[in-house]
Amino acid sequence: MNQTNEFYIGNVHIPSRVALGPMAGVTDLPFRLLCKEMGAGLLYTEMISAKGIFYGNKNTNELWATCEEDSPLALQLFGSDPVIMADMAKKIEDMDFDILDINMGCPVPKVVNNGEGSALMKDPALAAKIVKSIKKAISKPVTVKFRKGFDANNVNAVEFAKVLEDAGADALCVHGRTRSEYYSGTADYDIIRSVKESVSIPVIASGDIFKAVDVFNCLDYTNADAVIVARGARGNPWIFRDANRLLSGEITYEEALNLSTKPDKEELKAMILRHARDLIKFKGEYTGIHEMRKHFTWYVSGIKGSAALRGASNHISSYEELEEICDRI
Repeated sequence: MNQTNEFYIGNVHIPSRVALGPMAGVTDLPFRLLCKEMGAGLLYTEMISAKGIFYGNKNTNELWATCEEDSPLALQLFGSDPVIMADMAKKIEDMDFDILDINMGCPVPKVVNNGEGSALMKDPALAAKIVKSIKKAISKPVTVKFRKGFDANNVNAVEFAKVLEDAGADALCVHGRTRSEYYSGTADYDIIRSVKESVSIPVIASGDIFKAVDVFNCLDYTNADAVIVARGARGNPWIFRDANRLLSGEITYEEALNLSTKPDKEELKAMILRHARDLIKFKGEYTGIHEMRKHFTWYVSGIKGSAALRGASNHISSYEELEEICDRI
């Protein structure tokens, strides 16, 4: 395994091989900043529709909100029309992001049924046109996130990767499941390793990263340049700190095996309340607290009394109520 805990995508320096993956409704600016402080080397926005930008959808303003500390940042765009994708990429190129990522892996039916997301894996020629058109339109690095294949009968990640590299992609991110699998079963690291062996550009691995040792094991097995932590970061931004400590040699593999996925209670409560304050500042108290309900359930998952805490959190409507529940942790 590569012992250097950094890499480049195009001319963009990524200071850690552990990235925060894009998740709709999760990786907004407040959460990205928490993960960056914990050591995430690359951050992704939530998925943004190229058509939404084209039609002036006001919801996109919140999705691409950023700040100086929110870097290096990949803005993730989705769509299926090469012209619209390129035009919108050009329109937003001057915004404060470092990399443009194209989503070709989203499994959600409303996305797939529009021929977007993972549906593009069924049409490599169209996928290549999208990459080529965006590369011609902007100078920032362009990356693509995709899956093992569309279904068990169409596992084409290696061929798809080669097509995207030929089209000019600067890096690739591969999730080791097909679209039909969604997030069930086990991620296939063999396919990620095969993709890495077949291309010369950086490859980021995705799937089943929930602990620091998972990061190490995935990098070691796939020889990928980095890993994405997605679901494993929900309620656990400490995973970036722990993974970086392991990759840097600060702790041994055996010590990492014995790490708790949760910090002590005081640090846990402090992170929950910090996250809530940041959400309230960013989205207002009503929206911030309501969104904090789901984050709270992730933060307390697995700790003693979590079921009762989760039940109580479903009804919080103010920061003060959240403080009261945190006192019961």
